[in-house]
Amino acid sequence: MEQVRLLLETQPLLTLFLTIALGYLVGEINIKGFSLGSGAVLFVGLVIGGFAPKAAPPALIGTLGLLLFLYGVGIQYGAQFFKGMTTPEGLKANAAAFLGVLGAGSVALALVPLFGVRLDQALGMFAGSGTSTATLQAIIAALKSDGAAVGYSVAYPFGVAGPILCIYALKAILNPKIEQPANQVLEVAEIALKNSEFVGKRFSELSAKLPAGVAIAAIRREHHNRLPSDSLVLQDDDVLMATGTNPEQLKQAAALFGELQPGRMTHHREDLDYQRLFASSKAVVGLALGDIRFPVGIEASIVHIRRGDADLLPNPELTLEFGDRVGLLVARKDTKAMRKFFGDSIKGTAELSFISIGMGAALGLGLGLIPLTIPGVGKLTLGLAALLLLALYLGKVRRTGPFVWSMPLSANLVLRNFGLTIFLAQVGIASGPNFFATIGTEGIAFLLYGAAILLALVLITAALALWVFRLPFDTTAGVISGATGNPAILAFAGRIAPTDKPDVGYAMIFPSMTVAKILFVQIAAALLGS
Repeated sequence: MEQVRLLLETQPLLTLFLTIALGYLVGEINIKGFSLGSGAVLFVGLVIGGFAPKAAPPALIGTLGLLLFLYGVGIQYGAQFFKGMTTPEGLKANAAAFLGVLGAGSVALALVPLFGVRLDQALGMFAGSGTSTATLQAIIAALKSDGAAVGYSVAYPFGVAGPILCIYALKAILNPKIEQPANQVLEVAEIALKNSEFVGKRFSELSAKLPAGVAIAAIRREHHNRLPSDSLVLQDDDVLMATGTNPEQLKQAAALFGELQPGRMTHHREDLDYQRLFASSKAVVGLALGDIRFPVGIEASIVHIRRGDADLLPNPELTLEFGDRVGLLVARKDTKAMRKFFGDSIKGTAELSFISIGMGAALGLGLGLIPLTIPGVGKLTLGLAALLLLALYLGKVRRTGPFVWSMPLSANLVLRNFGLTIFLAQVGIASGPNFFATIGTEGIAFLLYGAAILLALVLITAALALWVFRLPFDTTAGVISGATGNPAILAFAGRIAPTDKPDVGYAMIFPSMTVAKILFVQIAAALLGS
């Protein structure tokens, strides 16, 4: 065993990737529907760190992993974050999480007079329960002691395992109905215009009567398919090619305008043909569809956008991203020119602008260094929370001049999952020695204190979100993940509530709650520290 320990301690990269491999093996163990997933990497890291105390890779590796994760989350969910912050649901989610953080902080401070725990240790347990390294750094800077690190190392594993177990227990007890988002697939209907109300009217008047989610991609008249224009005057027996992702809405359109006559348009492609092209050219990626100008002399219509597993109906505000598959109606003679215009390279599904990533990350890290002055408290910095805030903003704007901030969904998933795994492995290995040493010296009491702080944070947040604000379970899982902070919790929430709401909830909550935790400990240190 001594040789194994020596090997692990002298080869930190080997130890890191061994931890990742073993962590994912453990994470796949399923006991009555419960599995840790990527969160098991942290616990395997704790064991390996306790066994080989000098095996931890440099902390910079873990920080880099966390940076990649936070940047990817921000870029992916920036639009949803800012939209959520202005909606009643977003405000309720932040209120629930803030009161949970305040309750956990109050429990931590109560340990000082009730059980004689030092203030730095109590605040350290608060930071560990919320798995917030930025908060720990703020405590150390304010109180100039190492007690915070001890409390943090004891409470941190509870900060990861506790929310995972609580979310699992809530799901088992409540058995909520989680609506799976249906894969949106484009449907096409050919409708012969028979309703005299629309004959002789302009196409724009017909468009105004379309059911929501239905668009007219082309019109067939006198044996020729053509693209519609607002000024086109409709005639009896024109054939309308209607598109939508909801078959019922297409049936409503058919009942309103005439009758379904399939085959009259799709079997004739002499004038217009359907092409699906990859968006990989920087000339179009990052632009809203309303801002895209086709090459001179070419008439074409974007029928739909295929992003991931979903078909999106085009609208002027929809922003094109690398790897999107663009469905076009265009004359065959112009197909080659349109392929060149859009790029049409499958490499776009994994295209990353490392210039944009480098610029975005550097700006975020720079913002995190700027001290903010809080009256009566002093100065504080946001650290990686500032990077996440900037990434959320860049994810909202998508493009700034030549800089395309967005990335393909597949590339984003790989980037942030890899960063998450590296972070969990490094932190687990590094925290192992302190974790076992603290348990050996402080005993069971500190474990109970850490669990109490964590339970206050999770249960207050969950109770307010579920029963006071009546948020859906999958949103609540994301809110709990954001309030507690660790990406492993979000990964688990995504496994048991496989919608995009946990990710959106996390993105809405994590930045604001990180700031709230930092402010809480800074104020507590200023008022109670001596």
